[in-house]
Parts: sequence; structure tokens; C-alpha cells
Amino acid sequence: MEDSKLIQIAQNVFREEIQELSSIAERINDSFVSAVNTIYNAAGKVVIVGVGKSAHIANKIVATLNSTGTPAQFLHAAEAIHGDLGLLQPEDVVICISKSGNTPEITYLAPILKHYSSCLIGLTANLKSELAKHSDIVLDVHVTKEACPINLAPTSSTTAQLVMGDAIAVALMQMKQFKSDDFAKSHPGGALGKRLLWTVENIVDPNKRPFVSPEASIYDVINSLTSGRHGITVLLEEEKIIGVITDGDLRRMLLNHSDFSQLVARDIATMSPKTIHKSEKAREALSILRQNSIGQLVVVDDQNHYFGILDIHSILNEGIE
Repeated sequence: MEDSKLIQIAQNVFREEIQELSSIAERINDSFVSAVNTIYNAAGKVVIVGVGKSAHIANKIVATLNSTGTPAQFLHAAEAIHGDLGLLQPEDVVICISKSGNTPEITYLAPILKHYSSCLIGLTANLKSELAKHSDIVLDVHVTKEACPINLAPTSSTTAQLVMGDAIAVALMQMKQFKSDDFAKSHPGGALGKRLLWTVENIVDPNKRPFVSPEASIYDVINSLTSGRHGITVLLEEEKIIGVITDGDLRRMLLNHSDFSQLVARDIATMSPKTIHKSEKAREALSILRQNSIGQLVVVDDQNHYFGILDIHSILNEGIE
């Protein structure tokens, strides 16, 4: 098959599914409002039921709800009638997903789900189905045609189910005023968790605190810069941070002084350096570094004492952007 033909097929799938989604969006009504309010006010969790392709969609919606502040659990329709129904509690809200609403498992299970939960929400393309008949609330995800060329493989229909689940999750997020810090609590791992959760203290090594006195010799300054491995050392006077010396300060000294035997640290230091508290988010520190076009920040503790050096490369190496 020619490349251009493959590109056309892909474009047609996108266009057809977008068209179906647009049609469903126009049909969203008070049933959606009732569904979201019911979940928001529920004393229990959300249990999402599905079978076949709808089960895969249900699992993804469960993951989205859990990560955005709404406790949810998946229940496979076939397994439910063989013992797994025990996870369902009277205070739970059930969302049952089925395109036809008439599969044997769903037909058998729908009245049971309604009886054992606080509310049954049917997410279906068939408003006259057994699922719709037994549901307290029905969400219409009817599509006129699948993107599949033989109109059989679930494509547009499963996309519609997924987007309806996203719409529910996003509405609940806004009702709960769910923020990025809340999101971080359920995403502690990987680069995302680090970006949202990690503080400066998580990155800085407090055992590596290069410093010199204001009257230290240039030789001592060079030694401190070398041992610190950050290209910076701090001027400390009675535990008070009064300045910093960087590799750049040292280079400028060499350019401006042919004889530096009489110079001391105070003479070449940058006074009143930028500092950051160890409890600040690492992403905020990165923003400060970039805004000021600097490579390091001096980190302080609760007593405003010298805690360590935060290097921009240390942040980036952790995958925090």
C-alpha cells in the first residue's frame, strides 16, 4: 500500500472519531450533572464495571480517577458473578460500561449492581438496553459508526467511553479544587513525582559545603573551589553567609590583577548572594536559577545557616524540568 494511502487512512480515523465525539458533546445534559454530583457526594468509592474492550476502558478510567483524587476500583463483569462482587459496598457508586448494554454478563449483573450499590450509572450507546433500564443515571455514548472500515471493531465507541470517563474525572477535579500538589501525592515515582514533590533538601548533599573565611588567601579559595566540585564556595563570617566566590570570579580576578598575592577572599567575592530555603520545591529553585542565569544557589536551613549548595545540573540530572 502506498504511503499516501496509509496517511489518508490515519487521517480519516481521526476525523471520524472527532466527529463522533463532537456529536456526543452536543448531547451532554443533566444526566452528566447528576452522575458527577452523585460521585462527588458519595460516601464510598467508584466501582467501574466492564467486559471485553469496555473492561480495558474501565481500567483506564479507574486509573485516571485514582490519580486525580477520586478513589475507584475495577470490577470485571464476568468475575463479579463468581465472587468478586464482594468488593462492592452499599455506599459505593457503580459505573457500568457497555456499548450494547445487552451482553449476557451485563444483562445478568445490572439489577444486582443496582441493588448492592448506592447508585448505578450506565455508560452505554443503547438507551433501550437492559443496562439503561436498570440504571439510575444513563450517560449516552452512542456513535453512528465505528472508525473500523467494516464497522465492527470497537474504535469510535471505545474512544467515546474513554472521553466520557475523562470528562467525569476532570469535572470532579475542578469540584474538589484538585491541585498539582494533590496530584503529586499519588505520583511519587519517576520524573513526574520528583518534579512535583522533591524539595531542595532532597537534592543537596549537606556534607558538601565548601566555604572560606572572608580573609582567606586566594590559595585557600582555589582549594575550596576545587574540593567543593560545584564551582562555588561560600564566605562565612561567624556562621553568617556574606558572599560567594565562583569560578567566574576567580577568572575575572586573574584578568584584572597581575599580582594577587595580597588579595583575600573578600576582595573578589560577590556579596549578598541569592539563597533558597531547603524546604522549597526543586522546580521552584530551577526557575530561580534560570531567571537569574546562574548555575548555583546557596541553600539555608530554618536558622538561615549555610546548609549546602544547589547546582542546576543536580536538578536536571534528576529529570526535573
